[in-house]
Amino acid sequence: MKKILVSIIALLFILGAAAGIAYWRASQGAPASSLETQYLQRADRFLDVAGARIRIREEGEPTSLPIILIHGFTHSLETWDGWANALKSDYRVIRYDLLGHGLTGPDPKERYAPEERAAFIGDVMDALQIEHAAIAGNSLGGLAAWRFAANNPDRTEALVLVSPGAYPLNGAGDEPAEIPAAMKAYLMTAPEAGVRASAEIIYGDDEKITDARLASMRDMMRREGNGEAMIRSLEEFTLPDPTAALAGIEAPTLILWGEEDAVIPIAQGRTMEETMPNAQFISYPGVGHAAQEEAPEATVADAMAFLAKHYPAKGE
Repeated sequence: MKKILVSIIALLFILGAAAGIAYWRASQGAPASSLETQYLQRADRFLDVAGARIRIREEGEPTSLPIILIHGFTHSLETWDGWANALKSDYRVIRYDLLGHGLTGPDPKERYAPEERAAFIGDVMDALQIEHAAIAGNSLGGLAAWRFAANNPDRTEALVLVSPGAYPLNGAGDEPAEIPAAMKAYLMTAPEAGVRASAEIIYGDDEKITDARLASMRDMMRREGNGEAMIRSLEEFTLPDPTAALAGIEAPTLILWGEEDAVIPIAQGRTMEETMPNAQFISYPGVGHAAQEEAPEATVADAMAFLAKHYPAKGE
């Protein structure tokens, strides 16, 4: 009996050690060089912006009016592929991987708080010698976009917000919410099953989630250093009452929301429309949190109609 107990304890120790080694290996992330070889496109380049090396993609004519597209938490600039393909015939389309995301990787200065992400939009514009632009953002990117507009009205021609963060949610308000250990483990390792489960929450229609898109999402999350950066981002993530700031934004604003959004309640979008002086709200049945990705044709058509009115392309 004693020999059996010793054997069981030894087996449990071996299994625990193996699991620990597997977690450690997974948490090291994927080498940046291999991901860059796989995912960089001809329109991509790395640009030094305020002390950080960011991946940026520019499409369209350099002389056309600029529009900046900003992705959400755990995503990368690929989320805007559908929009960029439609917009680039009329606009200079600029998108970049947020600090701590995609191929950009972690920020040496750890500027991950929402107000720092908003300020960084201005740094990107300065690096590209852009004085003012239209700005579109989804989720965390939408939060950064409208905060930038609130602080820089003279540089914001128009806003397109897709399920943006705004009001207190899930424990985040004036102070950050506590991060569960399971969330930290997920961000550090990005397991395949976990990424799929997350995508099924983000999408309204699971059948639209392709294996290729899942692989891309997981690879970008697993870029070395991104796991720690995303955890740090959550540790600094606050959502104080935005009412006064939203009410002060004069820029024409289009708010787009999937009616099956399971991340941020659609009621928040309607409240934003009521609060912002020049806002228009459109919702999409059967669509989830990243409407620009799940329903690119419908959403970009509405965005382009809005831009044609408030930020017409050159020559229109």
